[in-house]
Amino acid sequence: MMNLVLVGFMGTGKTTVGAALAASLGMKHKDLDHAIVESEGRSIPDIFADQGEAYFRGVETKCLAQLLDEDPQVLTTGGGAVLRQQNVEMMLAHGIVIALHATEEELIKRLENDSGRPLLAGGVAARVRTLMAERAGVYDFAPIQVDTTGKSLSDIVMEITNQVVERTQGGEQ
Repeated sequence: MMNLVLVGFMGTGKTTVGAALAASLGMKHKDLDHAIVESEGRSIPDIFADQGEAYFRGVETKCLAQLLDEDPQVLTTGGGAVLRQQNVEMMLAHGIVIALHATEEELIKRLENDSGRPLLAGGVAARVRTLMAERAGVYDFAPIQVDTTGKSLSDIVMEITNQVVERTQGGEQ
């Protein structure tokens, strides 16, 4: 088994799905944002406030490289991890990448009470729409695409598992 890397816009369910997928497959689950917080000794909003997004993205790339070199795992990433081409190349080289999607309305509903996301400052609905427009197409590189809107966690895990098995048995990556 190789790394399974979950990418997608914030609120698509990466962390929740990743934990359930790892449990279902008997794999470890690692979360890139948690690794960043552990490495930096402070929260992501604090990193953004103190040193800005560019600094955060550098730490993100460093932590991603370290995690991808570990034993096979389910690795969940932050929504912006795909903004650096270097990260995309590392993910594709070290695992099967799965992009999670949800409708704009669903994302706004899921994120409207989340105060821990620095990129949503200034109004959730407006920021979600703006960021979705800015990031249109950035998750398309993932060979597996899954819409999480209106689906149960078990159905999402089953859909991903079936597609991963298809790819690995078919010799694709």
